[in-house]
Amino acid sequence: MATATSGAGIISVDGVGFYYDPKREFKVIDSISFESRQKEFLSVIGPSGCGKSTLLRIVAGLIRPSAGSVTYMGNEITEPIPEISFVFQDFALLPWLTNIENVKMGLNLSRIDSYSKELRARKLLKEFGLEGFEDSYPNVLSGGMKQRVGIARAIASNPKVLLMDEPFSSLDELTANTLRADIVYFLRSKYIRVSSVIMVTHNVEEAVELSDRIIVLSDKPSRVKAIKDVGMKYPRDRHSKEFLSLVEDIYTELSE
Repeated sequence: MATATSGAGIISVDGVGFYYDPKREFKVIDSISFESRQKEFLSVIGPSGCGKSTLLRIVAGLIRPSAGSVTYMGNEITEPIPEISFVFQDFALLPWLTNIENVKMGLNLSRIDSYSKELRARKLLKEFGLEGFEDSYPNVLSGGMKQRVGIARAIASNPKVLLMDEPFSSLDELTANTLRADIVYFLRSKYIRVSSVIMVTHNVEEAVELSDRIIVLSDKPSRVKAIKDVGMKYPRDRHSKEFLSLVEDIYTELSE
């Protein structure tokens, strides 16, 4: 994935709203609109409980919105589609499958033969630094290694859009920092065909470190408060004046 932020939209969120109850009395999302562009890393940040994860599941087609719509390349998303893949915060690996079997699950809908699936899964695990653990089970892996398997599974089918729901929140900070740096490298590898990333996070510094743009949401019922262009080259210095200024700006938006 290149670093450019210009270009055609790939995901469009148009006036999306969502109620938790059938009587439509508890509104958690209120008329949210934004666009995810080609070759862009977009983060969505907001207060705890504002519906960030719900919004991401709506984009994935896992939940139908109560109002508005989400489109992929102009086509409305009403159910999960192969072009969009999802990374969960709790790894979501099946413990009775080996690591390579977990990755190959991402290829279940692919029409390639079993041998090609095996080759692709092994190549991905090697790319993610997990060579030698292909035939082990998830229980022998650290949290960071498990999430690498989860990400490898998500991109195994060559999706155009990668959705990530707080992918580093269950990791210790040292492991999270390493994996964040690796994610920037992986997504810019010519071997990875992901064109757009949308990540939900509650970590402001993480959003500034990884993103091209940041959507700042209000408390529930959540609305778009601001859209911040990051405009810093990779790798980013967390101690630079530009970095710290944007972090402070986003904290101010969240607290108002």
